[in-house]
Parts: sequence; C-alpha cells; structure tokens
Amino acid sequence: MKIDKKYITGLALFVLFIIWTILVKVVDVAPIGPQNTEVGFSTINGAIHELFGLNMFWYKLTMAFGILAIACAGVFAVIGLVQLIQRKSLNKVDHKLIAAGVLYLLIIILYVLFEKLVINYRPVIMPDNTVPEASYPSSHVMVICVILGSVPYLIKDYLRNADLTRIVSIVCYVIMGLTVIGRLLSGVHWFTDIIGGVLISASFLLIFAAVSHRLDVLKRRRNRRRHKA
Repeated sequence: MKIDKKYITGLALFVLFIIWTILVKVVDVAPIGPQNTEVGFSTINGAIHELFGLNMFWYKLTMAFGILAIACAGVFAVIGLVQLIQRKSLNKVDHKLIAAGVLYLLIIILYVLFEKLVINYRPVIMPDNTVPEASYPSSHVMVICVILGSVPYLIKDYLRNADLTRIVSIVCYVIMGLTVIGRLLSGVHWFTDIIGGVLISASFLLIFAAVSHRLDVLKRRRNRRRHKA
C-alpha cells in the first residue's frame, strides 16, 4: 500500500516541532519576561513584542474564535454520541468522527502537558493573574487550527450542498489565519510560541488529512461491494 505523503510530511513537521521546542529552550535565553522569566530567542522575541505591544482587541477576538472552535468540536461529539446510541456499537460510528475524537484528545493532552512542562512564560501577566502563565506553544493557535482545520474533512459527509461546504471550509481557513496573526498582534504570546503552535497544528492536520483520505477510500470500496452484492 502506497504511503500518503501527508503522513510523511506530518511526521516531519512533528520532528521539526520537537527540534524547535528544544531550540526555544536553549538558544539566546535571557530574562526578558515578566518577573525576570527567561525566554529563548530573546532578541527576536523581545523586538517583535516591543513592536506590537499589547492589543486587547485581537486578544478578545481570538478568544471568541476559541469558543467557536470548541463549539464545533462539541457538535461533532454530539453527532458521534447520537450515532453510538442509535447504532449500539462504537465500530458503527463514522470512523472519521472517531479519528477526530482521537485528534482532539491528543490536543488536550498536549495542552495539559505544556501547562506543566513550561518552555516559555507569557510576555505579560494577564489582569486576572498575579504570576506569569505558560505560553509555549500557543494553545489558542493549536486548538483553533486543529479543530477548525479538521472541519472541512468532516462536514462533507453531513452537508450535501457543495457550495455550503465550500463556504464553511473557507470561513474555517480564514479564522485559522486570523488566529495565527491575531495571537501575535495581541501581544500575549512570544513570536516563537506562535511558530510552535503552527508547527504542531500543521503536523496533526496533515496526518488527520491522510487518515481521512484513507477512510474515504475504504468507505467507497465498501459501498461498491454493497452495490455489487
């Protein structure tokens, strides 16, 4: 069986994410963060943060995007639960929904992991906190890009209107782009946090895209066999 290039590219990006994470921890480290917290790539991170400063408009907008992404994940979770109840077997739940569930679970695990394994702290202390928060990788970029990036692969099985499917997909991609830009402009993340979020998101999405394509191929084969029978 030919291996989808998306698998290879996704795994390569995951390795690149690991390398980038190590570099962030060891290259040009200096105490430029709040309360003298140390930050890797301090020269470029400090310069970019000083350039943009703190922008609460972009912060609040990307927070709203995060709520939207979580709501989308909730919709697919409900669809999967309804299928499980109606079909009375996990194996009969749409396999792409199960794959998406695994994808979202991995994101949650990474989110918790990097809250404990602190690589960088935020460049600012948020109003409702008294101590710096972990900021690498950008959890908003990771969550929003992974969830909304998976939507186009999932909705085509449930929306029969091709134009509507295309519109929803475009909206998802636009929000993903705005999230990446917005989290940088908001000033609540270092530049390297954004890069880390993009790398891990792209890695997971490429692998999910390859899995999704494979599941579509298997589904078409099963349908053809049913028709022949």
